[in-house]
Amino acid sequence: MKYIAVLSSLIALSSAKLYSASERYVGNTFYDAFEFQAVSDPTHGRVNYVDMWTAQGRNLTFTTDDTFILRTDCWSTLSPSGPGRDSVRIQSKNLYKNHLAVFNVRHMPQGCGTWPAIWYADVNNWPGAGEIDVLEGVNNVTPDASTLHTTAGCTMPDNRGMFGSPTQSDCNHDVNGNAGCGVRMNNGNSFGPNFNAVGGGWFVMERTDDAIRVWFWERNDPNVPASIKNRQDSLLSEELAEPQALFPNTNCDFNSHFGPLRIIINLTICGDWAGSTFNNDGCPGSCIDLANNNPSAFGEAYFDIASIDLYT
Repeated sequence: MKYIAVLSSLIALSSAKLYSASERYVGNTFYDAFEFQAVSDPTHGRVNYVDMWTAQGRNLTFTTDDTFILRTDCWSTLSPSGPGRDSVRIQSKNLYKNHLAVFNVRHMPQGCGTWPAIWYADVNNWPGAGEIDVLEGVNNVTPDASTLHTTAGCTMPDNRGMFGSPTQSDCNHDVNGNAGCGVRMNNGNSFGPNFNAVGGGWFVMERTDDAIRVWFWERNDPNVPASIKNRQDSLLSEELAEPQALFPNTNCDFNSHFGPLRIIINLTICGDWAGSTFNNDGCPGSCIDLANNNPSAFGEAYFDIASIDLYT
């Protein structure tokens, strides 16, 4: 029996992937690694995405040695006929295929009307190159979900080795209003005020030819791997154990549905999702009225990102 246990351990280790740190972003280096997208919000939010110089000048982004802040304007009253609330959308300069990414987030945007996301896409080839949503949610509704969006012909099985709960199985963006094939995490501290109350945590995404996986550990979780917590130069995939979300390639040819993608971090307000579910999510009144007339409602609408570490 001892021999069998040792043999099983050796087999598990042989199938584990050894990752080495390839890119690290912290503090001011975010300005080197990401581009600011001063574009019209494709999700029709009540925001005005600004360029880097405007974001810095208006204090919508700023850094310390170990902090990158991204937030929306929380001091201006808007004209109903004018542009939306100034906010920020950034995308990585580099494109990524197979890799592992660690997002160390201390605080995420919260509040009725908010719709924060950390995700992957190629805006010049959407949905052809696919989309991977690592973190996304609206209106303080917990828990958050990780989701894939693709062209037709990509589905996910119901029974998978993961902690989260699957939503719909079809990843096709043309199905159910582009809901995608999502997985809701089983930890209510993975989003919004709950996430911020525990000091945030780590979101990890691994993309391989076989599967896309997402993990989450809150800040004081005793089970967070030391390699993640201590930003080690290398890590074994086996250390990460069972993920919150698992998207296998069994009924989805990743090579035809996912191309090289950029990391995107953005904060919109209202829009196609947060606006449409605003009252159902327990938010009173009108989302647009809140966005226009109550800037203080967005005082907690900011990302505080400690670091992003990429491994190959």
